[in-house]
Amino acid sequence: MSAETPAPRPLMIYNTQSRTKEPFTSLEPGKVCMYNCGPTVYDYFHVGNARNFVCADIIRRYLAYRGYQVVFVQNITDIDDKIIKRANEAGCPASEIAERYTKVFFESSAKLGVRPADHHPRATQYVGKMIAMVRKLEKAGYAYTSEGDVYFRVQKFVEYGKLSGRKIEDLLSGARVEVSEKKEHPADFVLWKAAKEGEPSWPSPWGPGRPGWHLECSVMSIDLLGETFDIHMGGADLVFPHHENEIAQSEAATGKPFVRYWMHNGFLNINGEKMSKSLGNFFTIDEVLAKFEAPVVRYFLLSAHYHAPLDFSDAALAEAATALGRLREARKAARRTLGGRTTQPQDRPALPEPIRALYDQFEAAMDDDFNTPRALAVLFEVATRINELDNEAMRLQKQGQTLPEADVERLAQLAQALDLLGGETLGLELEPPEAAIEYLCEPLAKLFDSLCKEFPQIASLTDRETGAGERTAQEILQRLIALRAAARKEKNWAAADRVRVGLSELGFELLDRPTGTEWRRV
Repeated sequence: MSAETPAPRPLMIYNTQSRTKEPFTSLEPGKVCMYNCGPTVYDYFHVGNARNFVCADIIRRYLAYRGYQVVFVQNITDIDDKIIKRANEAGCPASEIAERYTKVFFESSAKLGVRPADHHPRATQYVGKMIAMVRKLEKAGYAYTSEGDVYFRVQKFVEYGKLSGRKIEDLLSGARVEVSEKKEHPADFVLWKAAKEGEPSWPSPWGPGRPGWHLECSVMSIDLLGETFDIHMGGADLVFPHHENEIAQSEAATGKPFVRYWMHNGFLNINGEKMSKSLGNFFTIDEVLAKFEAPVVRYFLLSAHYHAPLDFSDAALAEAATALGRLREARKAARRTLGGRTTQPQDRPALPEPIRALYDQFEAAMDDDFNTPRALAVLFEVATRINELDNEAMRLQKQGQTLPEADVERLAQLAQALDLLGGETLGLELEPPEAAIEYLCEPLAKLFDSLCKEFPQIASLTDRETGAGERTAQEILQRLIALRAAARKEKNWAAADRVRVGLSELGFELLDRPTGTEWRRV
């Protein structure tokens, strides 16, 4: 490579096992095999779970953007103690509970812009292969039977703890280890559970029973991705014991390294405490989506680095709504100014240097362990440049002139960058649906009612039927714009200014164009 040609920038990934950022190389050139721990389908998943699914989706999308063929597997745990407990409470089969909430998972994930995996294996489809792995471990001396249960002998696996950094001698009951007289060592974990009355079970060499949770992911991932694969992702709470146990049983069974890069997203917190069902401090994704548009939730989940903790609050989601609104308004401005014109995507070297630089900044952010906050900052730079060209087009339009052809081409290239980087790669929905500002329906209605009382003569010239619940936020916003227009016609500048200021406080900017007044989020 010549001195003038810089070395290609590596994609760096923080590997939980090595506790360092490492340059990523796939096992098979040009192809990435990736596994993500999916849901245990016994209830609506909460927004903390959603962070894991969205982060995995982003990583998958960016790997594809970088040119990799990604084989993505995300399992469905459809047999588990929690599912059985919920089924007993509901008086129905466990399979019915699992099917119901599997459907909910796919519906809610789709709302968040999460693409379906290439494979969604269900644990109950792999029981035969799970039994085969347990028999293999038993034959090699890694597994033993005790009262119908089969346990993994952790002391025989000398590298146990290499992911979490925990030492076997320190693993006691208080460290998520179940003490039982049936075990040889407190840290031994169950591979196969003997059947209990009224529970689903499958025949096995050890009697009727069902697989342990840790075993399920090992068997499904190895079957679909191979004995060694590139990336395994999940929430930070899965490092121990789930992923530690996956490593132990998988490597004991195959004699090969299990996963090359372990990735874990940080917790979603409420008041500094991890959101979880066990603590009761959680909101289901449906509860959150009842208040905020799904793309806003996705934006919020990308607003912090995936590895870092993220604090959940309505205020944070409202900020995300405003930020996403700014990107949407820029895309809307570009579409309006371009008037339907599009430009075919160009090879990177053919783009003007300022546009190429934006792509490079985005890639530099994402190559640094998928740093989405930095990547979002690049999108706002793209939006700023779009707005500058749009404002110039408005200025020229008032003078009966049009934007120069070179600027129109540049605007089209910026719009493409926003679509490719923000829409396709980060999965942000840049075309706002009617519901995009619905969470502001009530404050908009209050503002309208207040102004009608303050300026009754102006209000009498407009449609005053507004109340939140009676009209949409979009409709109320249009009534406010009409109120301002009436005030300006009557030369009541105080009333017109009060509309503008009130909307500004709610995050709206009014743009007076030759075709009429438009609004945008700021």
